[in-house]
Amino acid sequence: MMPFYQTSCSRNSSKVDSQPSFRSVPSIKSLCHDQSFSRNLETQHQCIANLKGQNSYTSSLVLGGKYLFTGSSDKEICMWEQKALTSTIDAGIIDTVIAGKGAVKSLVILADKVFSAHQDHKIRVWRIENHDTDTPKIVHLATLPLLSDRAFKFMVPKNHVQIRRHKKSTWVNHVDTVSALALSNDESVLYSVSWDRTLKIWRTIDFKCLESIANAHDDAINALEISQDGDVFTGSADKKIKIWRKEEKKHLLVCTLEKHRSGVNALAVGRSSTSTDSVLYSGACDRSILVWEKDESGDMVLVGALRGHKKAILCLAVVADLVCSGSADKTVRVWRGVERCYSCLSVISGHRAPVKCLTVTSDQQIPSDTTSSYILYTASLDGETMVWKIYAPFL
Repeated sequence: MMPFYQTSCSRNSSKVDSQPSFRSVPSIKSLCHDQSFSRNLETQHQCIANLKGQNSYTSSLVLGGKYLFTGSSDKEICMWEQKALTSTIDAGIIDTVIAGKGAVKSLVILADKVFSAHQDHKIRVWRIENHDTDTPKIVHLATLPLLSDRAFKFMVPKNHVQIRRHKKSTWVNHVDTVSALALSNDESVLYSVSWDRTLKIWRTIDFKCLESIANAHDDAINALEISQDGDVFTGSADKKIKIWRKEEKKHLLVCTLEKHRSGVNALAVGRSSTSTDSVLYSGACDRSILVWEKDESGDMVLVGALRGHKKAILCLAVVADLVCSGSADKTVRVWRGVERCYSCLSVISGHRAPVKCLTVTSDQQIPSDTTSSYILYTASLDGETMVWKIYAPFL
């Protein structure tokens, strides 16, 4: 039987080593909580599985239907049965594929397809075959940009862009690590960002590259999210978050958010508790999670910061009214926000190295009149991918 851990906002038993980090942003107000409110929100968490089978650390995670997909730092993509991971039985990998060179940086799911972003500058498309059987398989479908797309663009000189002093490439190619992927709300297009500072848009029906925004940032782009109304958020090592919006056939820059003191590593989008508008969460090397909401004129404005991590924020995920953050301080924090009042419900310690990526989902298996249950997947540079069950009291 795995032990339970009970934590509250006033308790933090995590150990932090002495590695230096950027300062947090002192001029931005913390979104404080009421102490009596937080005492009533004690939250339990339990580690229910530790996934083993990959040869290196997990660099990306995504849930798709009944499966969990993990991408490794050593070009592996593994498929796990999600139900088995949340039971008491030992779970193994259903299927594994190896592709490209280097890390698998991002994964997204579209029906029976998986899109993967790679350190070798490519995007790969996979199909899950026999997914209704006991022996599903991951089968390679395409590599983006398609050969036909590259060849057609290569024939026309105006499609060439300068990437180095003596080297050119067509604009459909990423020329550095593809760091993040995201699907549009209607799933008709796939967005990709890269350390080459570009934002590209691909049609999901035929994988054609429709648009490329060169020099979208002044430095490597690390993070990508889509709002409920279709705006595209990009976060970069240049400390900026940019908002892009499709106008007719092109995406245009509509706003630049500049409040972080260091590179932006992670973005996540939730929904406001007081309206249907999106809430944007951004995490950076300055150890702060900044919270952005729309004002009365519809512009994104900073409303405050969530503080508690001792080192850089590396990953973020949102489910319902919970925000989960993973950090270089080796911990995961679970936050809940109600009307701009946030509490840290839990500090999860268990990893022995920085928490690189995480994903979270509601747990439908245990109904309760007093608590809601969630399944949290976390992966660290220590090579371990852990599965946690979180019990949060209803408000």
